[in-house]
Amino acid sequence: MALNYDQAVAKYEPTLGLEVHVELNTHSKMFCSCSTEFGAEPNTQTCPVCLGLPGALPVVNGKAIESSILIGLALNCSIAPFSRFARKNYFYPDMPKNFQTSQYDEPICVNGYLDVEIETDEGAKQFRVEIERVHMEEDTGKSLHVGGATGRIHGADYSLLDYNRAGIPLVEIVTKIVGGTGKYAPQVARAYVTELRDILRSLQVSDVKMEQGSMRCDVNLSLAPIGSGALGTRSETKNVNSLRSVERAVVGEVVRQANRLETGERIVQETRHFLEESGQTRPGRSKEQAEDYRYFPEPDLVPVVPNSEWIEVLRATLPEKPSIRRKRLQDEWNVSDKEMASLVNAGLLNVVEATISLGADPARARSWWLGEISRLANEKEVDPISLISASQVAEVIQLIEAGELTDKLARQVVEGVIAGGGTPVQVIAQRGLKVVSDDSALMIAIEAAIAAQPDTADRVRGGNIPAAGALIGAVMKATGGQADAAKVRELLLKHLGKGE
Repeated sequence: MALNYDQAVAKYEPTLGLEVHVELNTHSKMFCSCSTEFGAEPNTQTCPVCLGLPGALPVVNGKAIESSILIGLALNCSIAPFSRFARKNYFYPDMPKNFQTSQYDEPICVNGYLDVEIETDEGAKQFRVEIERVHMEEDTGKSLHVGGATGRIHGADYSLLDYNRAGIPLVEIVTKIVGGTGKYAPQVARAYVTELRDILRSLQVSDVKMEQGSMRCDVNLSLAPIGSGALGTRSETKNVNSLRSVERAVVGEVVRQANRLETGERIVQETRHFLEESGQTRPGRSKEQAEDYRYFPEPDLVPVVPNSEWIEVLRATLPEKPSIRRKRLQDEWNVSDKEMASLVNAGLLNVVEATISLGADPARARSWWLGEISRLANEKEVDPISLISASQVAEVIQLIEAGELTDKLARQVVEGVIAGGGTPVQVIAQRGLKVVSDDSALMIAIEAAIAAQPDTADRVRGGNIPAAGALIGAVMKATGGQADAAKVRELLLKHLGKGE
């Protein structure tokens, strides 16, 4: 009988290694001035340098070096006083010069760590993930395999190459061996990539959009019998592009490898591809022996020798660590762990904080961004932040608190703003959405409701206060939802002799 995950980790100890590739958000490529803007027509953002034409000389992107140092500092790394680029020779069908300019034995950042916290059976527990290195390199181009059922080269009729991405600044963050996680290996892997993404976003060095490939994770995993003290043969699941998939890839590989070991089969050292639909992996290419990339120093680029004073200037600019900031905001807003996780996972923490800083009530700000605005964004399949600004949401909330809008009217105002109707005040004026709060106008509607439902009115007079809900609903309907419900209730009960 095949082992499931719980049975697998009861017999075998997983060991992790994570390699995260991050595209930096510089305006130009790593070694030339070509644009890095995402989504351009294929092969329109190229030049002799990134196409590797004879005689073209690269020049390193200074902003990319600065971003790499910031990343290293945020990950508690030592910044190397001397690092250099090398040529990594390998058959890259989507790299026109057929080698990648990277860093090999002398990376820019080394020996760091990142602490992550997960929930375990014994409560919250912290794991330290040690960082081996952070090094700079350039991204490859993109292959598009046309025909076939999988979108991969096997079974395709032909392939197309887009070199727009070739040469985009890339940072690779490589962990040391991560052991001692036991059955929590999938959660630790996800927590690490999540925290790393939050740090990179806070540094503003990358948009870290995993779905667009600007942040990708290679998951290395091996198994060994518990207590053996040995390391198993590892597999490397390439280019995993979501937080959920990182976790699922670890689970899938633990189960696959454990079942092979149980039946006496050998674990092959190889790259594998993650299958989103099943959560399983499939073989890529064998890596029985270490690849001979024939590294040698890049002769066209000078070494990187950052000034120590400059490094300290950059260190002073580091923002508050995301984990510390989350805890601070959670305490200030008095929210649960679950709600804070929802804000973080939805990518709304920054905009909610901005909305609150503009004077909005914290509970209302969270409710609007996680509720109505996220719902509208899901319908349009866009980011909620692209629909409406923090200042506009804060203005709507302030109008609600001032009694000028009900929640129902506020939803119409938000929809109007998103539809391009202008500011909240302009939408209110255009659509006539102001709350009806004039006592005389409300009394006309109240008396009409009582006349239409005399039996209900009698029950209220007799002390059945909850029955007033039907009358209040009738007034709200008569006023098109523009009445202040609290004001209606107050006037109604007073009119029926039940007011305070």
